[in-house]
Amino acid sequence: MEEVEAEESIVSVTLARAITCVLTATPKKLNDAVSTLSSSSSSNSHHHIQSLEHSLWFLHKYVNDAAHNNHSLHQFLAPIIHNALKCKGSKHGGQAMILLNWIFQDELLFEPVAKGLASIITRKDDQYLLFGWCVLVRSLVEYKNSIHQSTFAGIRERHADLLKVLSTCLPDLAGIVSKGSTLLDGFEFPSRLAVSAVDCFLTLSGALTKLAEVQGKKLKLNIKAKDRAITSIQTCTAVKNVKVDSKSLLISMMERNYTLWHHLDELICVVQRLLAWSKRSRFLHAKGLEHVLKWLEEIKDHYGSFQNEADCNALKTGDLLLSSCWKHYSMLLHLEDQKFSQTCKELLNQYLSGIEYYMDNHAGGRADSKDGGETRKFFVNCLCLLLGRLGSKRFESTMLEFGKNISRILVPQLNCTDEDVIVGIVSIFKAIILKPDYSQEDTHIDSSQANIVVPFLLHLLDERDGTARAVVMLIAEYCLMSNDNTCIIEVLKRLASANMSQRRNAMDVISEVIHTSSESQKSFPFFAWQDVANKLLERLGDKETVIREQASKLLPMIDPSLYLPALIALVYSPDECQSPASDAIAGVLKHHNQRTEVIFLLLDCLSKISQSLDLPQSNGDKGSKLDTDRVLKLVPEWSKSVEDWNSLIGPLVDKLFADPSNATIVKFLSYISENLANVADLVLHHVLLHAREQKEIGESFLSRWESRSYTSDEFEEMQRSMFEHLCPLLIIKMLPLKTFDDLNSSIVYGHLIQNIGSRNTEIGCESIAALLLNRAFYEFEFEDVRKLSAELCGRIHPQVLFPVLCSVLEQAVDSKNMLKIKTCLFSICTSLVIRGRESLYHPSMLAIRRMIEMVLLWPCLNSDSVSKAQHGCIDCLALMICAEQQAGELITGSMPKTTSVVGKKGNSVITYVIKQFVNDKEITSTPELGAVPLSFRLCLGNALISACQKISESCKKQFAAQVLPFLLHSLEFEKKSEIRAACIQVLFSAVYHLRSAILPYASDLLKVSLNALRKDSEKERMGGAKLIASLMGSEDVILANISGGLLEAMSVLSTISSSDPSPQLQQICTKLLACISL
Repeated sequence: MEEVEAEESIVSVTLARAITCVLTATPKKLNDAVSTLSSSSSSNSHHHIQSLEHSLWFLHKYVNDAAHNNHSLHQFLAPIIHNALKCKGSKHGGQAMILLNWIFQDELLFEPVAKGLASIITRKDDQYLLFGWCVLVRSLVEYKNSIHQSTFAGIRERHADLLKVLSTCLPDLAGIVSKGSTLLDGFEFPSRLAVSAVDCFLTLSGALTKLAEVQGKKLKLNIKAKDRAITSIQTCTAVKNVKVDSKSLLISMMERNYTLWHHLDELICVVQRLLAWSKRSRFLHAKGLEHVLKWLEEIKDHYGSFQNEADCNALKTGDLLLSSCWKHYSMLLHLEDQKFSQTCKELLNQYLSGIEYYMDNHAGGRADSKDGGETRKFFVNCLCLLLGRLGSKRFESTMLEFGKNISRILVPQLNCTDEDVIVGIVSIFKAIILKPDYSQEDTHIDSSQANIVVPFLLHLLDERDGTARAVVMLIAEYCLMSNDNTCIIEVLKRLASANMSQRRNAMDVISEVIHTSSESQKSFPFFAWQDVANKLLERLGDKETVIREQASKLLPMIDPSLYLPALIALVYSPDECQSPASDAIAGVLKHHNQRTEVIFLLLDCLSKISQSLDLPQSNGDKGSKLDTDRVLKLVPEWSKSVEDWNSLIGPLVDKLFADPSNATIVKFLSYISENLANVADLVLHHVLLHAREQKEIGESFLSRWESRSYTSDEFEEMQRSMFEHLCPLLIIKMLPLKTFDDLNSSIVYGHLIQNIGSRNTEIGCESIAALLLNRAFYEFEFEDVRKLSAELCGRIHPQVLFPVLCSVLEQAVDSKNMLKIKTCLFSICTSLVIRGRESLYHPSMLAIRRMIEMVLLWPCLNSDSVSKAQHGCIDCLALMICAEQQAGELITGSMPKTTSVVGKKGNSVITYVIKQFVNDKEITSTPELGAVPLSFRLCLGNALISACQKISESCKKQFAAQVLPFLLHSLEFEKKSEIRAACIQVLFSAVYHLRSAILPYASDLLKVSLNALRKDSEKERMGGAKLIASLMGSEDVILANISGGLLEAMSVLSTISSSDPSPQLQQICTKLLACISL
């Protein structure tokens, strides 16, 4: 065993020395040594133990022994491969080729060496070895390109057989190519190995096409020879045998592994990778690769389904088609090809001649056959691949030489119907005119070529077809990159054309221009954009719906300052522009959703346009100011698209404070109130910042404002001051109630939450609640500001609001400060409406009721201020009743006969009001005052009337059940005519406002009204007549309920209508009598 290992070690060392000796020799010496060995026997060279000839002899023997014993030739081939890689591109290389050529001359050694070489590619772990293998195999296949080709007789003789062996490596090469990409910045780039592998694949597959071509010629000669031989045999059997023999030969050819058809999947894989690698910097070449890939997939789909012998002809056609085209494609797809520069012009002329030949034949009237169309497509595609491979300088020099000829031949082809041909030609023109592969900041348009091509391209926009669609992108890019505006002006002219196809195609160009400029830094001058914007505005009134819609979608992508005022004006136009103009504005808002300058421009335009008198108005708006809501109603949709409100809030609030009288801004903010609520703290923070900077007004200032004793200049100053004070309140009003629910919010309540229970009325202005209370109760404040502040105070949480109001109201009642009393009452009323039960049952409410009672006990004495304060008290009591009813307060206790009215712990508001209204003995809360004054009782009656008006639908039955029975009963015992009249007035209001809720008491109400008509007091009789009128105007169920008493009613009404001293009452009773008689 040790002897064998020692012997193998000696062989390995000797092999290494021998192959090193051979591969380091110069090509001339190596050729001489090979010639010497070929002309003499190997034994004659034994005495040259260290000579080159002996090394060759040893290698020959080593390979022969390995082949005989089926041993691996890796140790022999690996150094050869490394040498091929090392000497790649060197003038002094070629030793590996000379050595293999000599080995291949031995028929017995060729096959094992070729198969051993093919097996190397399976060693995918050695990247360097695979790289060298690709270089060596490509050199072997392209041996004719070598400077030593004349000496490669062995390779030449075995070339076909070598291709058959190496063709089995195509799947492995495709595998290396498919995994040889690196992703960078979204693009794929090939590795060095992948580049070598793809070139090797292309060389090998291209050689197979030539091999198929040669074998096809031989096959035809063999078939003709057999046909001639069989012709002399005149039997049917002989003819049949010839046909079977011919078919079997064809099928045999198709089934061989080295035909290109069997590697179609590998071809597709390689082209896919080449396409991916070309996308970044080889635009035109990539376009050609797209068509090659499409073509390969099409022939696979078309011919791939043929499997059996009956489909042999179809398979043959597919294979021949693939081979004939791939012969050219494989030449044009190489990534590294030193011979390309030598053949480029020849190929270019060849492809142009092919297209021209087709063009001449087509112009002569021949039919546009499918085969002819495919041929033209093939030549155009080859042009894309060829021109797309050229570098910048080579491309420019080629265009200088061939540009005019290319334009002359290709331009007429744009009229064909094949979209692939059109796309290919347009891509070529794009490369010629725009140079997309080499475009940098200093790129310039090739004006000479553009002047020839662009006018014809523009002419293609006259029809709505595939050709027009293909040139749209090219024209758009040219417009953006051109140094002048000639092209875009021509496009805009077509946009105003009477021809619909021209308008649509021009609109497509403009669309591409806008989209491309928005996605890149390409653009053209401001005045050109202004022209585009103006034309798009015109197209909003186009007769074609699709053009109107396209214009409305494109405008938002242009700078709004170019067109927004005119666009808003179109929203108010009387024609069909309205809808697309609105859509365009909605698009503008969404597209520029974070740009405050666009929002401000919109608001400024609306403000100006709403004040303009010379704008066209649509039907219904004539003679009135334009409704800004038509545009502002689009704002909610915009608000949904805003992602960051924090960046918008400050500028929007600043905008309103800068122009506080601008109603348009206020409306705008109201449309986004829900969004403002989501960032309420930020909104309120900005509001407080501005509010703190505002100056308080003085007594003299306010006095002159209220007495209107000011100059025109002073009026403007005073009006601005008022709007400035209103401004923060208007913003606060837009925020929802929940903004005031968080008692821990420092921005809303500040220190006020800590001062609950304190009687300190010094409020300050360090929080929103403090600001509202300060504005509401400041002695010198605009009336509108005070009212809005008082209303907004009602939103403040009762735990904060009522202690303050109770303290302020108590001081105001003591000092009879009517302004503060009314303000307090207004805030209380608002709080009751907004918060209901939560406000009603606050501990301070009892004290507030006592102060309301005190105000109602004040003698009026025709004092307007006291009367207004008492009206506020009446409304406040009514709203307390409503809140109580809404809260589901059930009244229990004892009342005369059928009704009981006792509130919660004896404090029910409705109990208190009813008792005080009908009881004249003493005031419940202040018995020391003695009997209840008549005016006080009448005020409480008015509170019940007000409650009837304000009560919610769901509480009407409950309210009626608590009030009506008691009032009906009290009328029987009430002695004072004024109270009875007031009571009837309450009943009248109940019938009018509570509607069907009074059904259980309808007949009793009719009796009360008839009794009232018999009273001496005119007020009672008038009240009774109105009550009957209200009953008669009620629902059918109520009329049915009182029908039994109508005869008596007719009798009483008849008497009154003829004998009552009041003409007005007579007239009313006469009308009622007529109604009953019907």
